[in-house]
Amino acid sequence: MQAPTIRLAAATDLTALATLFDAYRQFYEQAPDIALAKSFVADRLNQQDSVIFVAVNSMQQLIGFCQIYPSFCSVIAAKIGVLYDLFVDANARKTGAGRALMLAAHEYAATNGLQRLDLTTAKNNLKAQALYESLGWLRDEVFYSYSKNFT
Repeated sequence: MQAPTIRLAAATDLTALATLFDAYRQFYEQAPDIALAKSFVADRLNQQDSVIFVAVNSMQQLIGFCQIYPSFCSVIAAKIGVLYDLFVDANARKTGAGRALMLAAHEYAATNGLQRLDLTTAKNNLKAQALYESLGWLRDEVFYSYSKNFT
């Protein structure tokens, strides 16, 4: 089996990427909404306010993606990135796509002056946690994460 190719997402990927993004949202227990997914991904691509890498199989089908949002860390007074999304289609898991996407994110951070990448994942997403830890990511044992909804 040929390893997936990783590249930056392009406008021509919108439909396939939105399908993956909708599946990603469903993985996190959101209702299916392909129109919302397509609109959100189109905005990210058009506004260029995130970096989206895609994994492509040997048949040139998108099988996964990761998305990084630029941010800052006041404590270290530096630019960082938030790797908010990582998803590989269920049929393409164990192909190395997730690892390859993470390595592309690492390379992007290193070559673009980011001091750090941060991510969060569900407590029960043990497979993803194993991947992150195998790549040298450290679980935060000091800080709690909070959020507040305004809708």
